Amino acid sequence: MSTYSPISRTERLVNATFRGITSMLCRVDAEQIKQIPSRGPLILVGNHINFLEVPLIYPRLQKASPVTGFAKVETWDNPIMGWLFDLYGAIPVHRGEADLTAIKRSLAVLERGHILVVTPEGTRSGHGHLLPAHPGMVMLALLSKAPILPIACYGHETYRQKFSRLQRVDFHVTVGRAFTLDPCGEKVTRELRQRMADEIMYQLSALLPSQNRGVYTDLNRATQRYLKFVDLGN
Repeated sequence: MSTYSPISRTERLVNATFRGITSMLCRVDAEQIKQIPSRGPLILVGNHINFLEVPLIYPRLQKASPVTGFAKVETWDNPIMGWLFDLYGAIPVHRGEADLTAIKRSLAVLERGHILVVTPEGTRSGHGHLLPAHPGMVMLALLSKAPILPIACYGHETYRQKFSRLQRVDFHVTVGRAFTLDPCGEKVTRELRQRMADEIMYQLSALLPSQNRGVYTDLNRATQRYLKFVDLGN
């Protein structure tokens, strides 16, 4: 049985600070975040445009139990960023290799009943158009049996132009339907993991404006063979 721990007082203070600052800099349309349960185990699958997502989304997700995600190991080279990501319990990842330690830590996070944020693109897009997904997250979902909930954000890809003109940035968040993965009795090969990852990405794509869908623009190609939709009961 999973357990959960309440977030710390320091984390609450940091979250409140980030919410205040980002609300001044951005017009945050995040009403749908209320649809996300306050406890896991749950895998949130999102797109990754730029650095703004962490101070904008994470502090608005933190409710009863902690929310964490992955970060490249080089992030800890910066003492301030390292402290912040330690506060959020971020999982360091060595890019370009199968990081078994990161996988074990992420499974432990889910086992404790927490919420884990995963960005299948593996890097920032910058331009806001979806990039091809890496299949690694599929094994995490299959091993943990945790439900997956797609969460998409957009609008902030223009932040450089807006900030340079002293204008507020629009930041939109949309939330989709939850599901689990089922290989339907097929051998879980890399090819199958990629098909599952693409099905997940089409669910994410459907939450975005057409101009942000990137390689997943054609929703007519979307399938749901390996997705089993569930009610999270929040």
